[in-house]
Amino acid sequence: MPIAVTFKGNPVKLAGQALKAGDKAPDFEVLKKGLAAAKLADTPAKTRLFSVVPSLDTPVCSTQTKKFNDALAGHKDKVAAYTVSLDLPFAQDRFCGAAGISNMETLSDVHNHSFGRNYGVLIESLPLPLLTRAIFVVDKNGVITYAEYVPEVTSEPNYDAALAALKAVV
Repeated sequence: MPIAVTFKGNPVKLAGQALKAGDKAPDFEVLKKGLAAAKLADTPAKTRLFSVVPSLDTPVCSTQTKKFNDALAGHKDKVAAYTVSLDLPFAQDRFCGAAGISNMETLSDVHNHSFGRNYGVLIESLPLPLLTRAIFVVDKNGVITYAEYVPEVTSEPNYDAALAALKAVV
């Protein structure tokens, strides 16, 4: 079932179907720092947070990444946390260095948009592809325990609900 999302008040079309708690987390192929390819199986078999943003070079995406980075400071041994965007890995690395991001890794979906399509977050109806803002918590068995598709791309997610869902499965 598609999710209704707006970008600056205008409806946008998302590729793929919405995921919900209880669904098996779909695989993907993204790029990590240094252009290394990574799939879901390459992430540690522990609780994972996927914070999806349109671009780290925007204020709301920057805030979202910093808030999760700060909130997860004491959980690195129990949680693997990722920010996913279509930014190039070089830009993601530059942002993380400048912002002091150390508790989250970045994953770039720029190569083939498989994360965007498989998680239902790829915006297809804009002049250039972007990912819509979303949060996914995946448990150590690869099952989604929390999914939030933020209804307005330019709005922040529900941090409290996402962090509560994360802590519930740690």
